[in-house]
Amino acid sequence: MEVKTSLLDNMIGVGDMVLIEPLSEDTFIENLRKRFEHNEIYTYIGSVVISMNPYKSLPIYTAEKVEEYRNRNFYELSPHIYALADEAYRSLRDQDKDQCILITGESGAGKTEASKFVMSYVAAVCGKGQEVNKVKEQLLQSNPVLEAFGNAKTVRNDNSSRFGKYMDIEFDFKGDPLGGVISNYLLEKSRVVKQPRGERNFHIFYQLLSGASDDTLKKLKLDRDFSKYNYLSLDSATVNGLDDAACFRTVRNAMQIVGFMEDEVQSVLELVAAVLKLGNLEFKPESRCNGFDESRIKDKNDLKEMCELLGIEQSVLERAFSFRTVEAKMEKVSTTLNVAQAYYARDALAKNLYSRLFSWLVNRINESIKAQTKSRKKVMGVLDIYGFEIFEDNSFEQFIINYCNEKLQQIFIELTLREEQEEYIREGIEWTNIEYFNNAIICDLIENNKNGILAMLDEECLRPGTVTDETFLDKLNTVCAEHQHFESRQSKNSKFLTDHSLPHNCFRIQHYAGKVLYRVEGFVDKNNDLLYRDLSQAMYKANHSLIKILFPEGNPAKVNLKRPLTAGFQFRASVGTLMKNLLTKNPNYIRCIKPNDKKAAHIFTDSLVCHQVRYLGLMENVRVRRAGYAFRQAYEPCLERYKMLCKQTWPHWKGPAREGVEVLLKNLQVAAEEFAYGRSKIFIRNPRTLFFLEEKRRQCLEDLATLIQKIYRGWKCRTHFLLLKKSQVVVAAWYRRFAQQKKYQNIRSSALVVQSYIRGWKARKLLRELKHKKRCEEAVTTISAYWHGTQVLNTMQKYFMGLKKTMPSMSPVDKSWPARPYGFLDGMHQELRRIFHLWRCKKYRSQFTEEKKATYEEKLAASELFKDKKALYPSSVGQPFKGDYVEITKNPKYQKLNSLVEDKVLLADVVSKINRANGKGAPRIFLLTKKSLVLADQKTGQVKASVPLLDLSSVSVSTQSDGFFALKLKEGSTSAAKGDFLLSSDRLIEIITKLHRIGAASAERNQINIDISDEFLVQFKQDKVCVKFIPGTPKNGNGVACKRKNNRLLEVSVPSP
Repeated sequence: MEVKTSLLDNMIGVGDMVLIEPLSEDTFIENLRKRFEHNEIYTYIGSVVISMNPYKSLPIYTAEKVEEYRNRNFYELSPHIYALADEAYRSLRDQDKDQCILITGESGAGKTEASKFVMSYVAAVCGKGQEVNKVKEQLLQSNPVLEAFGNAKTVRNDNSSRFGKYMDIEFDFKGDPLGGVISNYLLEKSRVVKQPRGERNFHIFYQLLSGASDDTLKKLKLDRDFSKYNYLSLDSATVNGLDDAACFRTVRNAMQIVGFMEDEVQSVLELVAAVLKLGNLEFKPESRCNGFDESRIKDKNDLKEMCELLGIEQSVLERAFSFRTVEAKMEKVSTTLNVAQAYYARDALAKNLYSRLFSWLVNRINESIKAQTKSRKKVMGVLDIYGFEIFEDNSFEQFIINYCNEKLQQIFIELTLREEQEEYIREGIEWTNIEYFNNAIICDLIENNKNGILAMLDEECLRPGTVTDETFLDKLNTVCAEHQHFESRQSKNSKFLTDHSLPHNCFRIQHYAGKVLYRVEGFVDKNNDLLYRDLSQAMYKANHSLIKILFPEGNPAKVNLKRPLTAGFQFRASVGTLMKNLLTKNPNYIRCIKPNDKKAAHIFTDSLVCHQVRYLGLMENVRVRRAGYAFRQAYEPCLERYKMLCKQTWPHWKGPAREGVEVLLKNLQVAAEEFAYGRSKIFIRNPRTLFFLEEKRRQCLEDLATLIQKIYRGWKCRTHFLLLKKSQVVVAAWYRRFAQQKKYQNIRSSALVVQSYIRGWKARKLLRELKHKKRCEEAVTTISAYWHGTQVLNTMQKYFMGLKKTMPSMSPVDKSWPARPYGFLDGMHQELRRIFHLWRCKKYRSQFTEEKKATYEEKLAASELFKDKKALYPSSVGQPFKGDYVEITKNPKYQKLNSLVEDKVLLADVVSKINRANGKGAPRIFLLTKKSLVLADQKTGQVKASVPLLDLSSVSVSTQSDGFFALKLKEGSTSAAKGDFLLSSDRLIEIITKLHRIGAASAERNQINIDISDEFLVQFKQDKVCVKFIPGTPKNGNGVACKRKNNRLLEVSVPSP
């Protein structure tokens, strides 16, 4: 990829208009056209950037481009908006200078997109971090919200900003963003109630109806059909390439990121819906007895729905549209509104409601994005405001917009001259006054406090009597008739001049950008911007959370009889504040130009561009810049660029760069009046001198290129010859090698043939000898094998006959086995023993009955549970598991007890129930069935306790030879009310084995856990008692003894085996 070190490299046209030669309006326009046709949409005027709207996407805003322009000199690369943004950001970060970027141009010129590119570049090059990224995201996401509520489709632009925006982005000392503050100017609120043909209302109305869910629209009482709303124009309701539904989702997401709460978003949408409903109100006249007409609402359904959205009583708002109350001192006069006045009141309410909602949105965004720290901040301001407007029909809005642009032009010229003068002083160059047109006289014509047009308009609005637009024009003709920049039909006639281009109801002002004809119709009403007090008070009575905030003047407790400030006065004050703010910052300018009115790529309309160049004052800007020295450059890059033009400086200059430049210019015989030496820069007065240097450099580069080509061609030919020579040597060497290899291979193949014949003869001789030897060995082996086989057969017969006679008994427990007679039969002897034992066990098992098999299964289960875990287990192995030890079915004493048990008794035995109070046992009959266990009195057979097995959680036993076991019940079960059972039995192994097998066989309950430990807890009613097993001493005797140590401990002494 080509690397550029100056904007002079490979220029298409001229990158900086200061260098254009000759300078005229035609050459200026032609240079813009040439660059536009090659997709070079940015051009400089010194440090000012001219931006042409390409009406298509260009690959010049990528992350790679950001890195390319990052930390680079302003004139080092091709003109780009990133170069200006980088210069401003680095000046703010490194030199601690507050910056402002002023973006101007007419609608459709790309001002909004330019401001986005500036903000995205600054966001990309500043610091990173979670908090910093959050601030950057909030600053960037404020744009979609403001665009939705403040932008609209016009005939010139599908996304035209209908308000002026100034954003101060605040940074810390490292250059990381902390937050921002947004100021808005002059929202075009008249668009809410009426749009020119081919244009739309603000985007949010269409986005809401297209993108909101059906449920949301139902809550807002809206319908998706645009045609049902009078405030929405239908001829351009949809815009090609604009997806309103997707934009609505983007706006909702942006509001969430910025920090809007869900109830705030809902409140905003309710107000937007209320504006649409307000536009559907229609009025009819109704005659009164006094002869005056009174307005009445035709269809009250839309009024009802709007009142429900805003929480206003329907009768209050209906009265406000029919009557107007005028208060003067202590008197109140109520007058009726005719139909025309009712429509005026409706539209005034809609405009005020929407404009105040927009101002509230800006303030709410400011609350979210404002800097949280109070430390000193660096500020970069970005101004995106209307450009100069000259239409066929210009009214009050165009007048104050053009007034704002006059002020911006004034400050632009002042700051540009000041910047030039400061640089000259800084570089030690003598400053000469520059002649230029000072538009202060035009600003004074408009804003003078006594005789200014705005002051007279305010005076006319406030004076008593009949006030009309014609009386205002008469006043202008009286006061401003002699002003050189003011014209009207009457002022011309007074000078005996006839100008038919001036209608009677118009006046003309000679602005810096050209003459503009203003129609006075509507000036007075638009400046008054009146909203009847009855409507303000009706709005204040609403229960809606936002309405009271938006209409504070409606509060009856704070009635102010003073007339509100006029729109002109408020705008003049806002512009004054803006100008003071801009004067405290270092300015950077972006002038946006629209190439055509068709919003199409590749079309350049000369007349349209020329018109914008004039009213943007670009030619004036170039002349101011060229009035002193047209070009300036630091000594180092200047010497680096032109050092090849002088033998003393080429290829390397050893001394200071300034001395090298002096030697260079002296050698080139450049006239002394054409340049001046500053402290760090060379200043060139005329662009011709710069182009002379560039032409000399181009010729020198051609000569150097020719020299390089000559040297390269010589080197290439020599290299080619040496390569051929080297190739010949290599080929000859390879050929000689090949010939010798061929000769060697022939000799070698002959020797191999002779060797093969000799080896073949020797091999055949050896083969005959080996075959004879092999036949002898095979004969010996065969004879030996027959003899050994006979011996082994006899031995095996003796072994098996002896084994047959000494076979052990068929008892599985008989471990005897005959001794092996021969050592080599050891493996087979052991395998036969194993096979015989398995066969004997199988034969033994086949004799078992089902009852006996079950008994052995229980024994096996007991082994798995207690073997090597419980010392009592070995003594239980030889004892059969009978199950019924008290003969419960036969003993008449227990007949009644047997009848109480529903299921089959699996185990019946006498156990001891341990008393927690003294550790002594009481005999109990223990019955176990598949579903429950029963404890009964041994003497009477009376049931003491019946526990379902589902309530049994686990069984705890010790590791010693005692018979104690604890039945633990599940917490919360009905059986657990009296606590767990601590029992003792000599047949503990059989009892617990049967309990465990019943749990394992049942699918309805979990398997009962067996806990084997010498210390466990038992729940007795509300208390937990620890049962601890200890080895017995001789004085305890041979029996197991249980003693209570305290309320929480039972100690069981078990004798040693």
